[in-house]
Amino acid sequence: MTWDWTLILQCVGTALGLLYLWLEYKANIWLWVVGAIMPVVHGVLYLTKGVYADAAMQLYYVAAGVYGLVVWSSRPKHKSEGKIRHTPKGWILPLVAVYAVLHVAIYYILDYIGSSVSFFDSMSTALCIVAMWMLSRKLVEQWLVWLVVDMISVGLYLYKGIPITAGLYTLYCLLAVAGYIRWHKQVGK
Repeated sequence: MTWDWTLILQCVGTALGLLYLWLEYKANIWLWVVGAIMPVVHGVLYLTKGVYADAAMQLYYVAAGVYGLVVWSSRPKHKSEGKIRHTPKGWILPLVAVYAVLHVAIYYILDYIGSSVSFFDSMSTALCIVAMWMLSRKLVEQWLVWLVVDMISVGLYLYKGIPITAGLYTLYCLLAVAGYIRWHKQVGK
C-alpha cells in the first residue's frame, strides 16, 4: 500500500489549522503553541507543490509562534497592552509600507527562482508577515488582513492542486469575518 503524502499532509494541516483558528477566535494563548507546530506540516506540503514563498513562510510562522507566546504571556507595560484593540492610526502607513517592501522583495526572489505564482505567492506571504505581527499585538484589524490572505490562498491552492487545503482556507475566510466581529465587540475588555 502506498501512502498519498499530499493527502495526509493536507488532512493533518487542516485539523491543526482548524484548532489554531478556533484558539485564535477565542483569543486563547494556546494558539501560539499550535501555531508553532502547524507550519512544519504545511511547509512540507507547500514545498512539494512548488509554492515556495508559502513554504519558506512556515519558518517565519514557527518563529512568530514563539514570539507571540512570549508577548501574550508577558506582563503588559501599559494598560492597553495585552488587550484586544484597534490598530492605532499612526501604525497604518508603516504597516502598508512594510507590506509593500516585503511584497516586492519576495516577488523578485520568487521570480528569480522561477516560481509560476510569484505575484500571488509573494502577496499572500507579505500580508501574512504583517498579519502575524498584528495578531501578536491583539489588533482587531488583523482579521481583515487574514481575510485577504485567505481569499488569495484559496485560488492559489486550487491552482496548485491541493483542494483540501483550499477548502480549509475557504473556511478561514468565513472564520476571519466571525473573528473580526467577535474581536471588535471585545475591544478594550
